[in-house]
Amino acid sequence: MFLTKKHLSRRTALRGMGVTVALPFLDAMVPAQTPLRKTAAVPRSRLACIEMVHGSAGSTPEGLSKNYWSPSQGGADFDFSYSLEPLSPFRDYITIVSGTDARTAEAHVPTEGGADHFRSSAVFLTAAHAKQTAGPDISNGTSIDQMYAQKFRHGAEDATRLPSIQLCIENFGLNGSCAFNYSCIYSETISWASPVEPLTMTVNPRVAFENLFESTPVGNTRGPGSVVDKVATEASRLRRDVGAADRGRLDDYLQEIRGLELRIELIEKHNASVAEREQPAAPLGVPDSWEEHVKLMFDLQAMAFAAEITRVSAFKMSRDTSNRVFPGSGVRTPFHTLSHHNEKPEMIEEFARLNRYHVSFVPYFLEKLRSTPDGDGNLLDHSLVLYGSPMGNSNMHNHRRLPLFLAGHANGELKGNLHHIAPEGTPHANTLLTILHKLGVDAGSIGDSSGEIAI
Repeated sequence: MFLTKKHLSRRTALRGMGVTVALPFLDAMVPAQTPLRKTAAVPRSRLACIEMVHGSAGSTPEGLSKNYWSPSQGGADFDFSYSLEPLSPFRDYITIVSGTDARTAEAHVPTEGGADHFRSSAVFLTAAHAKQTAGPDISNGTSIDQMYAQKFRHGAEDATRLPSIQLCIENFGLNGSCAFNYSCIYSETISWASPVEPLTMTVNPRVAFENLFESTPVGNTRGPGSVVDKVATEASRLRRDVGAADRGRLDDYLQEIRGLELRIELIEKHNASVAEREQPAAPLGVPDSWEEHVKLMFDLQAMAFAAEITRVSAFKMSRDTSNRVFPGSGVRTPFHTLSHHNEKPEMIEEFARLNRYHVSFVPYFLEKLRSTPDGDGNLLDHSLVLYGSPMGNSNMHNHRRLPLFLAGHANGELKGNLHHIAPEGTPHANTLLTILHKLGVDAGSIGDSSGEIAI
């Protein structure tokens, strides 16, 4: 195979009854003695957008003075702040962006006053001002994840089986008008295919898993047995045609798929047997544990990126006005209640602990990406991860000094190890525009952008 320059297509997949398992990058996908950059297997950047609601303690005057979120020093010599310290093992991949404002999330007319929580998420990836309506005549903007996903739709040269995936935590049971005459759809998603096309986010890990590995529509039967069992014959055939390193990579990948499937099965079995659930309205596949739910969703995104099932994901880690309690953080005050801290220093400090706890789960995802080979590097080398909130100081319902950071090298477009302090009044949209340009999307502007940021 290798001497004759015959090789596997990057789009090779294993197929079984109702199941399609795309493959991770294998050495056999590159012809012998051919530089990777001259093959169809050249890595393409992945984009993961992660929203956490309710802003941060570091966006308050008190938190700013104590550097709860933004480091005190800009450039490459910064010390990680309290809330961002869990990211320190990934320093060379981290770009912190401080001081940007999402003014399009603010009230534009008096009737919109007080509704910041209910249009905030709609702004995160669009930098647009959501139309105030409780009816079907919603209007917002196109989100950056979908601008990038357009490059990979069916028929495109670099098409992926799924242009993008949208995942979330907690979004179930919402419908109609949430408050202040705003449709709940603005709170339910951060992904917009167009100003009038919000994309549904998947809360159930089972549904997300089947979407990644089924060629038939979700809900259609594929018969008994695991996904891995369904493709066992094709996997055995492929093992005979590849080298030892690729066999090991393939076996590890299939074991990872089966392990993820087993975790979901155990959650479903547990939820079906307990008398009472913490989240009674949640689907059967949703764990009561926020931590377990988040890790499952990160695993699904990493797996999708490894096999290029998609190169684009959006992940909403909570919902606005959620009053969930996070016992693992050591903070007993409910989330939304704590975000309205009345500017009390002791409550702001407690809120900073909760911010740190939420951030501490991102390294789980980053390590998954860094430890996954991808072409001439790893997935984190070839990814751009955006984490942040479209809210600043939630106590004041403002959208100033947003908490944001980027991770990954985006195929060399980001160097990492940088704290960029934006000039006062810099639109959040400038960060979004810069991300688009780093990903090769030719966008002249987005929302209220006025240019790029220097990262």
